[in-house]
Formats: sequence, C-alpha cells, structure tokens
Amino acid sequence: MAVFHRFFVMVEPSAGARPAAFATDSPPQPAPTRVWSSSAGGMLATPCRAARPIVCTAAVLLVPWLASAGQQLAASRVMLATVLDRDNRPTVDVLPDDFVVEEGNDEREILHVQVADYPVTLLLDNGADAADSFAAIRQAAGRFIRRIGQRPIAVGTLADPPTLVASFDDERAAVLAAIERITAVARTPLRPLGLLTQAATRIAQFGSPFSVVVVISAGAVDPSEQPESDRIAPIVDSGAAVHVIALRPAGLAADGDAPDLLRALSEQTRGQFIPIFNPVSYGVALDRLADQLSTELMIDYLVPPGSSGAAARIGIRVPGATVRGLGVSR
Repeated sequence: MAVFHRFFVMVEPSAGARPAAFATDSPPQPAPTRVWSSSAGGMLATPCRAARPIVCTAAVLLVPWLASAGQQLAASRVMLATVLDRDNRPTVDVLPDDFVVEEGNDEREILHVQVADYPVTLLLDNGADAADSFAAIRQAAGRFIRRIGQRPIAVGTLADPPTLVASFDDERAAVLAAIERITAVARTPLRPLGLLTQAATRIAQFGSPFSVVVVISAGAVDPSEQPESDRIAPIVDSGAAVHVIALRPAGLAADGDAPDLLRALSEQTRGQFIPIFNPVSYGVALDRLADQLSTELMIDYLVPPGSSGAAARIGIRVPGATVRGLGVSR
C-alpha cells in the first residue's frame, strides 16, 4: 500500500519580489521559492533551485497525510496542486517547465502536467430526511457531474440498503440517467459506512493515486445508530478525501459537538464539511466544489529508487503566480 502526504499552504510575499515602482539601478535578483517543511522536527526554510529565475509568492507547509496506493510508473511520482495567477484566479495554463519540484535537497525532473482526472464518487442522501429536498439534490448532482470534466464517476445512494447505481466504467450519459432514476425512500435510515466501504474498495481496484468522495446529505447521521459491522477504517485507509455538502438547521450546523458521522468522516479524511441551510444552496455549494476540482493539476516527475516523497516541495516560475500543493503519491 502506498502512502500519500497531504499539504496545507501558508501564503507569504517573497522578499525578492517587488513592484516595478521600486526598481533600482542594479538588475533585480530573482525571488526564491521559500518552502517550510514540517519534517525533521521543526520549521526549515530553504530556497528551491531552478534552471531559470523563479518568481513565486507561495510558501508551502507540508504536513504528512496517509492515503491509498495507486498504480505509478516505477520511477515516477505524482503531485496534486493548484495554481493561482497574478489576479488570484485559478489557472491551468501552465507547462512542466513552469514548476520546480524538490525532495529533500534534490530537484526532480518534471515529466508531465495535466488537469486532474482522478475518480470521483458521488453519494446521494435519499432517506427520510431528504423527502422534501431530493429534487434539489438530484438537480445539483447532475449539474456537478457536468462541471467536473472528463473523469471516472461512480454514484450511489445512502438509504438502507446502500446501493451503487453507476460505476467508474459507465459513460457519462449513463451516470446522469442513473441519477434521474433515484427516488427518496420514506422512513428509511441511512447506512453511509457500508456504501463508503464499497466505494473505498472500488477506488483501490481502480488504482488512482488520488480520489474524492462527495456526499450530498439532508440530515445528520448518529454514529451510534450504525451497525457494529460498519467501520470507518477502510474509508480512511483508502486515502479518499470525503467532502460533505450538508443541509442542517442553523443551530445544529454550528454545533461541532453534535454527533454527526459525516462530519467526523470529512475531518478524518481531510475533506471539507460544508453546511447549508436551504435546499437551494445545494447547487451553489456543489458548483464551487466542481470548480475547485476541475482546476487541480497532476504533476508527474521522476524519482530515484528508494525515494519516499516525504519532503516533497513545489515552486512555480510564473511571475506573480502562486502554487499550492495538495498531495503527493509515494
């Protein structure tokens, strides 16, 4: 099983970058990419080296995160990242030569950059709590699938018995048709762990270095009401980030101490828990998540035998741009 590392980013202006109004008589020096590593027991500041000047305002704080194995080339590793242009807008208009990747003190050769196309599993709450909001859930789910680009998508329902209604092998039209056939089931409890475990197994079989599970929820799930046979561990071990779009009453959504299995899952997998207070907001929240996923980049780079990727760092050479590392395969 491979191990992944998840990154959290701290943005800080680079000391070498200055507006044109501050130009001096001497030639400007290139701004280094400063990277803080949480490894080695402390904060370590080091500049990335590059074959040409680097202008970068991103500083990346690397925090280890476990995730599952993916089929990798024997001598390559994949980093997941996002890039913001000088206007702070996401961009995918970048080339391999625009990036610098280091592991420890060694710069790596970048092979390929592409828009992320890892698999996404979409799980819909069709239980009793969703009876009045399921039309909005279904509509938002279809729009989300149309917005996230070409990638494998699986769809399932959470009401007992939990069911996968579309697999990663299905064509996009078949996935959308499967969503249209889903209906809410009155007076039926949710069994999210059973279906999430199924999804984790299929993700592992698919062999992708990254994956995401998106849960569209209409009500909190009490962990004590779940069968003892259902476990969180396989989901966490899969490495998939679980994002939850959760319709909750305002008071409950703000109360982090209220028992909610879905909130716990999102936290343990480094996903996002996004509370909403009106069914109309399903579409808004899922649109934002789709835009986020569709602008992620997968950066493939060479590594020597025995390299672990534990100290991977990334910088960008595009003037005014910032880069945020999200994860790296091992």
